[in-house]
Amino acid sequence: KATILHNPRCSKSREALALLTEAGAEVTIVEYLKTPPTADELRRLYAKAGLSPRDGLRKGEAQAKALVDADDATILAAMAADPILIERPLVETAKGVVIGRPPEAVRGIL
Repeated sequence: KATILHNPRCSKSREALALLTEAGAEVTIVEYLKTPPTADELRRLYAKAGLSPRDGLRKGEAQAKALVDADDATILAAMAADPILIERPLVETAKGVVIGRPPEAVRGIL
């Protein structure tokens, strides 16, 4: 079983989803731009991944520039309010959580 925070318009997200499917995983797809995770859910996922919220921030987004000096709680709140700020894809299995960049990173939690 796997859950992917997915953006179907993103090639890396599509590649990660294909890897999960090819591996035979039962995948729950969450289109996070339509159904954004809460700040608490993001906190849980990043903690399980051993990452800080800053590690999960799409730094190339214009809105991310305002978060340069922000604390974790502020970054998480911004991601929950504007999910384009979440680096994608974010994949969770029983073995852990990874950001699928590169998409092959998901193999480590299958």
